[in-house]
Amino acid sequence: MVFALVGLVVLALLGAVHRYVWRRFVGDTTAPGSRLRRAGTVAAFVLPLLSLGAMTSGRLGAPFLLQQVLAWPGFLWLACLLYLTLALLVGEVVRPILLRALARRDAVRGVPRSGMPSGTPAETPGTLQDASGPLARAVDEPRPRTEELVASGSAGVPVPSEAPARTASGASGPKAEQEAEAEPVEESAGRTSAPALQPSRRLFVSRVVGGAAAAAGLATVGYGTYGVLRGPSVRRVTVPLARLPRAAHGFRIAVVSDIHIGPVLGRAHTRRIVDTINATSPDLVAVVGDLVDGSVADLGPAAEPLAALRARHGSYFVTGNHEYFSGAEQWVDHVRELGLVPLENARVEIEGFDLAGVNDIAGETEGQGPDFGRALGDRDRARAAVLMAHQPVVIHDAVEHGVDLQLSGHTHGGQLWPGNHLAALANPTVAGLERYGDTQLFVSRGAGAWGPPVRVGAPSDITVVELASRQA
Repeated sequence: MVFALVGLVVLALLGAVHRYVWRRFVGDTTAPGSRLRRAGTVAAFVLPLLSLGAMTSGRLGAPFLLQQVLAWPGFLWLACLLYLTLALLVGEVVRPILLRALARRDAVRGVPRSGMPSGTPAETPGTLQDASGPLARAVDEPRPRTEELVASGSAGVPVPSEAPARTASGASGPKAEQEAEAEPVEESAGRTSAPALQPSRRLFVSRVVGGAAAAAGLATVGYGTYGVLRGPSVRRVTVPLARLPRAAHGFRIAVVSDIHIGPVLGRAHTRRIVDTINATSPDLVAVVGDLVDGSVADLGPAAEPLAALRARHGSYFVTGNHEYFSGAEQWVDHVRELGLVPLENARVEIEGFDLAGVNDIAGETEGQGPDFGRALGDRDRARAAVLMAHQPVVIHDAVEHGVDLQLSGHTHGGQLWPGNHLAALANPTVAGLERYGDTQLFVSRGAGAWGPPVRVGAPSDITVVELASRQA
């Protein structure tokens, strides 16, 4: 019942946001019945349906090809929707400022308050006005006598008084003069009316603000997508451990989390990550969960480059919450076949310290949750301990069991700003290194992306954690 209510609230919110975006980008800037209006309305219905399909097709067991077809446009639209909405909200602040500025300018030039010359139709998308140019100069010049004005479409242009008046039909002579006198030129505030030549003030502002918002939002998403497809950068962090022996000083662990192999990021993505890790020549590789978004049957080939990981003391893996959405047992078996060592609530002794790993807390629904007693309960407390745990929230259990350093991921660093503020509400540390009592916690921003293949304000990374001995 609770999940159903939350789902309805989310759908209502998405509907309201899409309505707002349609109004500002389509309704306020296009004429009713125009091709652009129809195209924008169709897109306002199709794009959210693609997003819904991208988010649910995997869970519903849709064919993997269909998941791939839906994933790119569906997930990218979610990122576009976020930044287009944020840009439009900024535009709501700019909009009245522009309107006031244009109103002051038009007041100085003598244009009526509506932003349109008198005698023109009401202000609607597609209505035109003159705000500058020859017409503005004509309005500001002294008004000639009525009998000296041409009554045709060139109203307001003075002619010699002895020249014969010409009617709209093109006739001239005494009869034409009588017709000209019978059809006086419209006047407003002492000035003659003129044909509208430019967009109305409100329409002009809507198009300027909408165009700027579209450029800013789409450019942000484009740059964030490029950052993900380019691959993660390498960060280096030195972490001193009080109990680390001098012999283990300088031991380097390549920490990678949240690779998220799936319908969007496939084999080429995995290969980029493996090549980046191997280029750092680590002593040990720690894959800290959320490796995949899908089954072994669909994504097994995309994960195969992991077999090329090279490290002096091997590569280790712990489950993340997304493994339990994708068949954790099958993936544990598969990564073992690829040469990685799964640490399922287990511990191994490395040169100078203990390396432990616990299952993700999402495994509790399957009776496979984290067991700190199994992983750390009977160890020698005189030795330093490094713990691999996908979610940072288990840091308090790590402190209780005397862990020196916990390596985690899960947060993506927020992935899409301002998501980092939301991530901070649910995690003790969003990214980087922090201390909790005698335990240090390092949280990676991750090497991939979930959902939209976009990162803004939280670039992907692989971190080489160098352990330092205080005795050295």
